[in-house]
Amino acid sequence: MLTSVDTASKAPIDFTAVKARQQGAWSSGDYAVVGTTLQIVGEQLCEALDIRAGQTVLDVAAGNGNVSLAAARRWCDVTSTDYVGALLERARERAAADRLNLTIREADAEALPFPDDNFDVVVSTFGVMFTPNHDLAASELVRVCKPGGKIGLANWTPDGFIGQLFKTIGKHVPPPAGVKSPALWGTRERIQEMFEPDASSIVTAQRHFTFRYRSQDHWLDVFKTYYGPVLKAFAALDATAQSALERDIRALITQFNRSGDHTVVVPSEYLEIVINKR
Repeated sequence: MLTSVDTASKAPIDFTAVKARQQGAWSSGDYAVVGTTLQIVGEQLCEALDIRAGQTVLDVAAGNGNVSLAAARRWCDVTSTDYVGALLERARERAAADRLNLTIREADAEALPFPDDNFDVVVSTFGVMFTPNHDLAASELVRVCKPGGKIGLANWTPDGFIGQLFKTIGKHVPPPAGVKSPALWGTRERIQEMFEPDASSIVTAQRHFTFRYRSQDHWLDVFKTYYGPVLKAFAALDATAQSALERDIRALITQFNRSGDHTVVVPSEYLEIVINKR
């Protein structure tokens, strides 16, 4: 979930406990139902990276494999990783349906089980940004990428719809104290802070993914049933608090919705990032 920096807190952060909580959230529901709608982001990221057939590609926090599949369609040698095994199985099923080759491996984004300088391209869409220890995760992406290789990311921005959704949730279900907001990964400033020492160049672009649903009720039904962080937020609240959260989410959808009718057409801003490693 999105969290805010607690500058007043001096107690050390229990990253293990935070990670266990997050893993429980992403393991609940079935993120693949939402994740599969985001496929276009993986395709666009591969084009932004200008990846080449035969390159070795690592997808970190891959979920159900959107970027993995996009890279495999471009004849790359792809390894797809996540710490939720059930999501990787969905990636495996999708690859089999399209007769694409993927190597599947459960892995923690903060402790990748690969040698240094191992992959031509390292990617993550809406995945690694949710790691509790930003700096450690960023250092792992850099470590496993070959010198002269590329790191490609797609991260929700703080002001976009999903960034604001997590901010809204955080008002009702307080996030872990002291943990930096995942939405910082959607800012040029934080990306430079984490990656510039190891980068020959960093290119960013603001993009939008558009959520398209039949209605607000449909969006809420899907996200409350399948999207772990939303599911867990509602589960943590009593009936009165659930109603308050739902009202705020409906107001947020209304704010961003550009359909002009009863359907939901909501653009959500994200930052597309291409980092060239020294």
